[in-house]
Amino acid sequence: MSSAAPRTVGPDHLWSVDEHLEDILATVRPLEPIELQLLDAQGCVLVEDVTVPVSLPPFDNSSMDGYAVRVADVAGASEEFPAALEVVGDVAAGQADLLHVGPGQAARIMTGAPLPPGAETVVPVEWTDGGLGEGPVTGMRARAQAPEGAEGHVHVYRPAAARAHVRAKGSDVKAGDRALEAGTVLGPPQIGLLAAIGRGTVRVRPRPRVVVMSTGSELVQPGEELGHGQIYDSNSFALTAAARDAGAIAYRVGAVTDDAETLRSTIEDQLVRADLMVTTGGVSVGAYDVVKEALSHVGDEDEAGSGIDFRKLAMQPGKPQGFGSIGPDHTPLLALPGNPVSSYVSFELFVRPAIRALMGLDDLHRPRTTATLTADKALTSPKGRRQFLRGTYADGAATPVGGAGSHLVAALAQADALIVVPEDVESVEPGAEVEVVLLG
Repeated sequence: MSSAAPRTVGPDHLWSVDEHLEDILATVRPLEPIELQLLDAQGCVLVEDVTVPVSLPPFDNSSMDGYAVRVADVAGASEEFPAALEVVGDVAAGQADLLHVGPGQAARIMTGAPLPPGAETVVPVEWTDGGLGEGPVTGMRARAQAPEGAEGHVHVYRPAAARAHVRAKGSDVKAGDRALEAGTVLGPPQIGLLAAIGRGTVRVRPRPRVVVMSTGSELVQPGEELGHGQIYDSNSFALTAAARDAGAIAYRVGAVTDDAETLRSTIEDQLVRADLMVTTGGVSVGAYDVVKEALSHVGDEDEAGSGIDFRKLAMQPGKPQGFGSIGPDHTPLLALPGNPVSSYVSFELFVRPAIRALMGLDDLHRPRTTATLTADKALTSPKGRRQFLRGTYADGAATPVGGAGSHLVAALAQADALIVVPEDVESVEPGAEVEVVLLG
């Protein structure tokens, strides 16, 4: 992360969503590239083009179990007048010493085995009697069960064109071709391709390590008994899952009590494994908003350039936000509000883009589209605030789910989109066009 501290203004300034996001992305830098083993690189972003060192396939090989033959020897073959060929042996995948197929000869060949010298085409075993002399067969018997099948004669009942059922050398990719370009996210097919061309390691930007921490003395871990005035800690689970969904390696820290020193100590302990810190709760103006208390002056003691700026944003939900860096490495920290919907919406708008920027991706944001509002009544929105309403999106229509309350977790679980109401709009009638952020 850049050591530049975020810009600050007066305490009553209301920041726009775009200004806050701009400040975050201006200071978050992609992680330094490292060389990783293939499976460790899954989900990472490639930082250099990968060139194919050897053609795929590296040799002409059979795409069928059958017989490698010369074209002229099976021309005109039919069930009434089959071509009778001498079987000179087997060619199996991985076999180093190849047989030579001469005129009037055939070699049993397995799928993936190299086409032997002299052979020009492959006849599928189903077009032959399999060397058994009993008419067309449906498959090739294992050598262990019928060793005599690799010698003697085979009857072929159909002709085959030149190079039929042959995978040509380099028909997938040729030596010198670009296999993958820089910026590619390595998923299973890309990992498979790298292995196929012989790459054991690859240079990538690592997946960022994100530490998620919730605050509040009222929070109890799921599975434990609730006491009076307590609630289960859901935010840290939702945000940790969201960080993993964004591509990060995420670590969840159990809820920290409302004590500023305990919180600050816990954050400092977690810095060793964090490329990004995310807290939820304690950023408003209450007497027990410990994140604000613990981190408001962190820059006074850390290296120059560190510091957390707490802001009010012109958005609903998610008005209180915090952003900055902490520790000697200027680890970015995003402090989100504690209400479940507020924290999740804030994650989607601010944390997810930061994670993807750390990964070195160009596409930082969820896809957006326009949709027709489907609702029983007009949507209302506070003037001067950009509102993000939970909704569902299907077939060009967006439908709100749940109310506007930032505590309504059940409605959030039903939503697959956020309906955006701009700052200058106070009412949206059913049938109007709205902007939609697609969440999944």
